[in-house]
Amino acid sequence: MFCNQCEQTAHGTGCTDLGVCGKDPDVQSLQETLLYGLKGMAAYANHARRLGKSDDNVSAFIEEALFATMTNVNFDMESLFEMVLECGRQNLRVMQLLDEGHTEKFGSPTPTTVYEGTKAGPGILVTGHDLVDLADLLEQTQGTGVNVYTHGEMLPAHSYPKLRAYSHLAGHFGGPWQNQQFEFPLFTGPIVATTNCVLIPWESYKDRLFTTRVTAVPGGTRLKTSDFSSVIAMAKASPPLVERKVRESTIGFSHNVILGIADKVVGAVKSGEIRHFYLIGGCDGAEVGRNYYTKAAAAAPNESLILTLGCGKYRIRNHDYGTVAGLPRLLDMGQCNDAYGAIQVAVGLAKAFDCGVNDLPLTIILSWFEQKAVAVLLTLLALGVKGIRVGPVAPAFITPNVFKVLQEKFDLKLTEAEPPAELFQLAS
Repeated sequence: MFCNQCEQTAHGTGCTDLGVCGKDPDVQSLQETLLYGLKGMAAYANHARRLGKSDDNVSAFIEEALFATMTNVNFDMESLFEMVLECGRQNLRVMQLLDEGHTEKFGSPTPTTVYEGTKAGPGILVTGHDLVDLADLLEQTQGTGVNVYTHGEMLPAHSYPKLRAYSHLAGHFGGPWQNQQFEFPLFTGPIVATTNCVLIPWESYKDRLFTTRVTAVPGGTRLKTSDFSSVIAMAKASPPLVERKVRESTIGFSHNVILGIADKVVGAVKSGEIRHFYLIGGCDGAEVGRNYYTKAAAAAPNESLILTLGCGKYRIRNHDYGTVAGLPRLLDMGQCNDAYGAIQVAVGLAKAFDCGVNDLPLTIILSWFEQKAVAVLLTLLALGVKGIRVGPVAPAFITPNVFKVLQEKFDLKLTEAEPPAELFQLAS
């Protein structure tokens, strides 16, 4: 490890010589937590800026927080912890801007049935998170006979009215990001990776992989502008896809949709039809232990609603959960970018029941993998949300002492080897 405070090589967490910079492992842990949170927030802010949304206060905080991690600037645990939580508060603002940008440009998401699979003819597959790229591609492919498909976290695009108005937004192909090296060779057309969650491509498809702007991989073709003419030309020249329907699914339960039926939900809770809410989602990955989320969702009582978002949804979306109170029990709220919506639902329900968020019959189980997930977790902690389970493993940059503080302040828990029975015990 490299000490970012004194720029000396460390043989573990922290510096080899605390006399040089006064650095200790817990200070390093908080600085790394802040850096990872800032990276995630900056990615969200970049998405928002592409939609014309920005906030000078957010930019000022990013500068200040990065300054605090420089050599010989801040060795104080208390002030660093305050800055970590402020990162969470600032990220809430960024996610609000992103939510507003999406709805203003593409309309408010509504429940939508999505065709999953491929249709006969040429096609382009789009992965990542950037809906602006997808919109530009849809506009440029209009009338060309080329279909466009979503992959991974682009699935929620189908719930936006102005995007699904394009008839050649033909469907969704594949599952989570970590499966792309197995799935992409099966797609005969070009693939466009718009943001993070792209893997270094295999030989079988690297000549068909395009990336946009800062996203880049060895062997792929990086597009520096929004001109997709080379992608479209390749789609026309590639072997056409065949008709292959895998399933249909329903998505688009945004916070506007759920809060729009809040009276119905509140009534169902008061009548006992709905007795608990589970938020199960986050970032997916390939590590052992992520079947925890699958098991937790499957074991959730029939009198509960399950909210999900992020690519973590792929761990739980292939099960038939049925309905409760006339609603699908599994409500897909969108991308990891849409964590703001989940927060708004929790706040809205707490207001309807005249209680705090921590008093709701709500269990939050989050999977984490990369920096956006860190930013979202910091937002939840900054809002004072307690009792969150996070996993499948502890973040490597969190020292035992820092984790102890998080446990004491927020009752933060790690996921267990198996979902415990207490998760599914309903209050009388």
